[in-house]
Amino acid sequence: MNLASPTVATAGPVHSDGVIAAGVYVEGRRVANIAIDEAADWRNRPDHVVWIGLHEPDMAILSSLQRQFQLHDLAIEDADHAHQRPKIEQYGDALFIVARTAQLDGESIAFGETHLFVGEGYIVSVRHGASTSYTRVRERCESCPRALARGEDYILYAILDFIVDNYSPVLETIQDEVEAMEAEVLASAMTRAQIERLYLLRRDLLRLRNAIGPLVEVCRRLERDDLPMVRDTMRPLFRDVTDHVRTIQERIDSLREVLAFAFEASLLVGQAQETAISKKLASWLAIVAVPTAVAGIYGMNFKYIPELQWEYGYFVVMGLMLVVCGGLFWRFRHSGWL
Repeated sequence: MNLASPTVATAGPVHSDGVIAAGVYVEGRRVANIAIDEAADWRNRPDHVVWIGLHEPDMAILSSLQRQFQLHDLAIEDADHAHQRPKIEQYGDALFIVARTAQLDGESIAFGETHLFVGEGYIVSVRHGASTSYTRVRERCESCPRALARGEDYILYAILDFIVDNYSPVLETIQDEVEAMEAEVLASAMTRAQIERLYLLRRDLLRLRNAIGPLVEVCRRLERDDLPMVRDTMRPLFRDVTDHVRTIQERIDSLREVLAFAFEASLLVGQAQETAISKKLASWLAIVAVPTAVAGIYGMNFKYIPELQWEYGYFVVMGLMLVVCGGLFWRFRHSGWL
């Protein structure tokens, strides 16, 4: 069998606008790097699989692929315009899948999309926005030809699994920040900046959950439904991706609950501090009230006031005020107010 024509097999990869890689595989081994307009010829050869990776391609490339692989107009329209929710659509014997990707961009989460076309003899990935290159997926698959020889559905599994795996570093970074924030909350009340950061984290986690939530249904359909291009032997692998997505969802929910508890704990700590301050102020006011009252009484402009002319009146009154104030101070200190 002639696996590769001499003119194309010896040529290097063609890097047109938006094309990251375009290769042909036979029994799990790359036999040629091809141009986009040659994809149909290679796809029609028996046992050949065309794997094309695109990043924000122009409409000319998508139109070329549509003509060669008979892709549906709606799928091409979705691939050209991002902002699609995760989904899986069946167009005849071909599948169109949308998955959301996520990466940390500074202190916030940036989202992207990957659109996948899967059919007999081909798989095309189209990346938009924040997304890690799938070069590592290709290299990992090529390092194990026996696994890659399974065909298009294995490549689909490898890409989806890579997308889900990339959620973990995002969550781990957020988890480290959440744990540090939780420790600070127990030490003191949160500042305004910390409260704003807490709100942004909860918002980003909610957006992440909404982005990956529909992916559960996508993987479930790949696992259970009788879809074209998905063999029975691949269903356990898609089940593993489904379980992984659900684990990510549980981690997101746990982090959002921790952030909610951290906010509530901060409010309680703040209230406790305010209560402690109020107790101290009330205690000192009660202590100061005693000499204030005595001094106020004897400061009135009446000619006849008891003990006013008494030789020892000043010493008795001052001593009495000291005793009463000292007793109040001891009592408040013993009660934990001071």
